[in-house]
Amino acid sequence: MRFNLSEWAIKERSLIIYLMIIAIAAGAFSFMRLGRSEDPSFIIKTMVVQAAWPGAGVEDTLTQVTERLERTLQETPKLDFLRSYTRAGITTIFVNLQGATTAAEVPDIWYHVRKSIGDMRHTLPAGVVGPGFNDEFGDTFGLIYGFTADGFSHRQLRDYVEAARSKLLHVPDVSKIEILGAQDERIFVEFSMQDLANLGIDRSALIAALQTQNVVQPAGTIQTGDEKLALQVSGSFASEDDIRNINFVVGGRMLRLADIATVRRGFADPPQPLFRTNGEPAIGLAIAMREGGDILTLGRNIDRAMAQIKAELPLGIEPHLVADQAVTVNSAIGEFMESLWQAIAIILAVSFIALGVRPGLVVALSIPLTLAIVFAMMQLAGIDMQRISLGALIIALALMVDDAMTTTDATINRLALGESKEVAATYAFKTYAFAMLAGTLVTMAGFVPIGFAASSAGEYTFSLFAVVSIALIVSWFVAVIFAPLLGLAILKPPKDTAPKAPGFVERTYRGFLSLALTARWITIPVTLGLFVLSILALPLIPRQFFPSSDRPELLVDLSLPQNASIYATETAARRLDAVLKDDPDVARWSSYVGRGAIRFYLPLNAQLPNDFFSQSVVVAKDVAARNRLHAKLEKVLAEEFPSVVSRVYPLELGPPVGWPIQYRVSGPELAQVRDIAFKLAEVMAADPKTVKVNYDWIEPARELRIRVDQDQARLLGLSSQSIAGVLNTIISGAAVTQVRDDIYLVDVVLRATDEQRVSLDTLRNVQVPVAGGRTVPLSQFASFEYAQTYPLVWRRDRVPTLTVQADVVPGELPETVVRALDPEIAKLNATLPAGYSIATGGTVEESAKSQASVIAVVPLMLLIMFTVLMAQLRSFKLLFLVLSVGPLGLIGVVMALLLSNRPLGFVAILGILALLGMIIKNAVILIGQIEAERAAGKSVREAVIDASSARFRPIMLTAVSTVLGMIPIAPTVFWGPMAFAIMGGLLVATLLTLIFLPALYVATAGREKPAATV
Repeated sequence: MRFNLSEWAIKERSLIIYLMIIAIAAGAFSFMRLGRSEDPSFIIKTMVVQAAWPGAGVEDTLTQVTERLERTLQETPKLDFLRSYTRAGITTIFVNLQGATTAAEVPDIWYHVRKSIGDMRHTLPAGVVGPGFNDEFGDTFGLIYGFTADGFSHRQLRDYVEAARSKLLHVPDVSKIEILGAQDERIFVEFSMQDLANLGIDRSALIAALQTQNVVQPAGTIQTGDEKLALQVSGSFASEDDIRNINFVVGGRMLRLADIATVRRGFADPPQPLFRTNGEPAIGLAIAMREGGDILTLGRNIDRAMAQIKAELPLGIEPHLVADQAVTVNSAIGEFMESLWQAIAIILAVSFIALGVRPGLVVALSIPLTLAIVFAMMQLAGIDMQRISLGALIIALALMVDDAMTTTDATINRLALGESKEVAATYAFKTYAFAMLAGTLVTMAGFVPIGFAASSAGEYTFSLFAVVSIALIVSWFVAVIFAPLLGLAILKPPKDTAPKAPGFVERTYRGFLSLALTARWITIPVTLGLFVLSILALPLIPRQFFPSSDRPELLVDLSLPQNASIYATETAARRLDAVLKDDPDVARWSSYVGRGAIRFYLPLNAQLPNDFFSQSVVVAKDVAARNRLHAKLEKVLAEEFPSVVSRVYPLELGPPVGWPIQYRVSGPELAQVRDIAFKLAEVMAADPKTVKVNYDWIEPARELRIRVDQDQARLLGLSSQSIAGVLNTIISGAAVTQVRDDIYLVDVVLRATDEQRVSLDTLRNVQVPVAGGRTVPLSQFASFEYAQTYPLVWRRDRVPTLTVQADVVPGELPETVVRALDPEIAKLNATLPAGYSIATGGTVEESAKSQASVIAVVPLMLLIMFTVLMAQLRSFKLLFLVLSVGPLGLIGVVMALLLSNRPLGFVAILGILALLGMIIKNAVILIGQIEAERAAGKSVREAVIDASSARFRPIMLTAVSTVLGMIPIAPTVFWGPMAFAIMGGLLVATLLTLIFLPALYVATAGREKPAATV
C-alpha cells in the first residue's frame, strides 16, 4: 500500500500545527527582511580598457595601440565581441562577454584580461599611459544629489561636497560614492614668448627652476642617543604666491616670476565633464548601494544623514535630490503589493462563490501558508523583492491554489458520499496526489527556459522561474499536508447526502460534450483549423524586445559634430535648460555635459565621456506629463537645434540597447565603409517610419598640420621633439609641477597668454628658442596646411565598423520597422564587395540573441515534460493525447494579443512557454480521471463524459482563478503582454481540454472494449 502523506499529517496533527506556526512566523520575518530593489541584479558583462598616447594622431593610435591591445584581448575566454573607439592619442576598448557567461566566471575572466594585457604592456610604444581597466561598468548609483552654490566659489563648494561624501560613506549599505562635475584646480603660469625672448630667458630653465624647488626628496635623518630627527628642506609650494615669488637670475640680475609672467589660479581648461542641476552649475554626489542591500532602508538612512549635513551647510549651498531610486522602488513595490492583494481577493472570491464558505476558507488559509514559506525560501535563495519576483508571485498565486482547490473539492465530494472526515481528507492524496505532482513538475518545466536561458535577458528574468518553481512545489506540499488538516477542522459533511442532480452549467456542458463526441470528426478538424489560423495570424502581432519603463524620467541626448568642443556642448545644454526651466510638466532635471548620465538605473545604456556629447535626465511630474513633455521636446529640438543629433526617450526595461534601429557596416577601408553607410542611410530614411537617421561616427574634422623643414631645423639645433614640446607648452600648456593644497594636488601649468594661443597668425610668429639664447619664429623653418581626419574611429572585432542608427515614429515598434526594411537592406548587402557587410544590431539583434538563448533550452524543457508525463501515464498513446492539447493554447494567445493590441515581446514568449505546462497539467489530471473511470468498467464514451463532468468544476475553477488573478497586472507595461497571453491561452486551452481532448480520446480509442475493473 502506498504511503499516504495526508493520512500521516492527520495522525501527526500537533507537529503539523507547530510547523504551520513556524512557517507563518518565518514568512513574516523573511518578508520584513527581504531586500527591496527596482530591478533584479544582472551582471553587465563588459569591461572597459583604456590607454593614452599623448601627441599621437588617430592613425598611429589605431595601428600602434588599439590594434595591439585588441589582438591580445581577442584571446579572452568567453569573448563575444570587442568594440573600440579610437581618438587622437586615446583608445577605449569594450570587452563584451558571451551571454552564457555566468556571474561566477566573470571575475576570473577580468583577472585574465588584466594579466594578459600586463604581459604585453612592454610591446606598446614608448610614452603610452596605461592601459587602465574598468570592470565596475555596471555599478548602479541609485541616489544622486546635486549641490549648488550662491556666493561661493567652485573650490569652496567642492570642499563642502567632499566633507558630505566622507560622512555619507559611513552610512550602512553604502558601497561607493562618486563626485560628478567637480573641476580640478590649476595654477596657470602664463607668459609672452616675445617677452621671454627679449629677456633671454630659456623656457626649459624656467621649467627646471619650478620643478627643482618644489621637489619632494629625503634630506636625511639624524640619529642621536635619545631621538631621531628627520631633516626637511624648505622650498615646496603652498600657494600661487610662492610661485609668484620665485626669483631667476637673468643677465646677472634677479627677476621675480611675477615680473615676467602672470600667475593665477583657475580650473581645468578645457573643462572636465560638467554637471548641472535644474539649469545651475553643480557638483553631484552619486551613491551606490552594496550588493544585496535594501534600497528603501538605504534611502531612509541617507535622508537622515542628508538632513544633518544640510543643517550644517552655510546659507547659499543647497543640496538638491536629483535621483531617488528608493522613492521609485517604494512606489513600485507598493503598486505590486496592491496588485498582489487584489489578486488574492479575486481568487478568494472565486473560491468562496464556487466552493462555498467553508471550502473557500480552506483555500483562503492555504494562501498565506504558501506565501509565508515562499518568502522564507526567497530569503534563503537571496531573491529580493523587485519587478520580476513580485510579478512572479502574482503569476504563481493562481497556480499555487490550484492543488488546494483540487484537494478541497475532492474532500467535499467524498464527504457528500457519506465518508468520514479522516477518510475524505486522505482521498485526494490517494487519487490525485501524483497526478498533481506530475502536473506541478510539468508546469515548472514550462518555466525552465526562463531559468536557464544563457543571456542577459535570461539573467534579468531568472527570478520568475525561481519564484514560480518554489511556489509550485510549496503549494503541492501545502495541498497534501496542511490543506487536509485544515479541511478536517473546517469542513462539515453536508446534511443532505443524497446525490444532487447536476446543475444547469454541468447539464449544459454534458450535453455539449456529448454532441462534440458524436461529431468528433468535425470537432477535431475545426480545432486544428483554428490552430492553423492562429499560426498564420502570428505575423499580425507586433514584436517587441522589452517595453519602455513606466517611470516619469525622460533622457535627452544631444550629440554635436564630433570635433565640437566642450564649450559648444555646454552652450547647447544651457539652451536646453532654458527650454525646460519654466515647463509646467517638469519636476526637476539634471544635465551631464561632456559625458552621459552616471548609471542611476541598472538597465541604463551608459555613455562614456566625449566632449561633443551631453545627456539630460528630465523627471516629469507623472507619466502623462512625461508623454506631453516628450512631444514638446521633440518639436523644440527639431526646430531650434537643427545641427544637433538629438534623441528624447524614456528609460528602457531589460538589458540596455541604445538606438532601437541599428545597422553595422564593416569593412577594411574607412572610405569604402563610409560610402556604404551613406547608401544604407538613404534606404533607411526612405521608410516613413524611421526618424533621425544618424551615424556613430562619419564626419571628418579639420586638422592643422605643421610641416617642419627638417634640414633647416637641424641647422638651428632643433628637433621635432623640442618643437612639439614648445608648441604644447604654448598652446595647450604643460603641467610642470604640483602644489599640494590640503587633500588636492593642483597642477602648475605653464603656457602662453590667451592672445598668443588662439590665433593662427600668432602661431606663425611663435618664437622658438634655439642655441645661444636666441629665438626664431616658427614660420622660418615650418609651413602650415589644413587637412581632414576622422576625430574618432569605431571598430568591432578589429574591423572598422560604422553604425547607422535611427529611431522610430511614435506608435511603431523597432521589430516591425526592421522587418519592413529587410528586403531593401538585403539587396544592398548583395551588392557589397568582398570583405564588407551590413549586420542588424539594436533591439532586433538583442531580442534575437535573447530568444535564441531561450529556444536553446526548450529541448531540455520538453525532455523534462516527456519524462514526467511518461512516468505518470506509462503509455505512448496517453502521452500523445496529453501533449496534443498544449500547443492549442496558441489560439487563445493570438486572439488575446490581437484584441488587446499588445506586442509579442520577450516576456510574453516566456509566458507562452510557461502556459504549455499549465495546460498539460489539466490534461494529465483529466486523462488520469478517464482512465480511472474506465478501470471501473465503464465504456469509453461513458468514462469520458463522466470523467470530464467530474473534472469540469475544478479545472474551470483553477482556470478562471488564474485568468482573473492576472487582471491586476494586465494593465502594466512590463507584465501586460504576458498576462494577456496567459489569460487568453489558458482560457481557450481549458475549454479545448474539456472538449477537444475527450473527442480525441474517443477517436483514438475506437471500438476498444471497456478496461477490466481493478
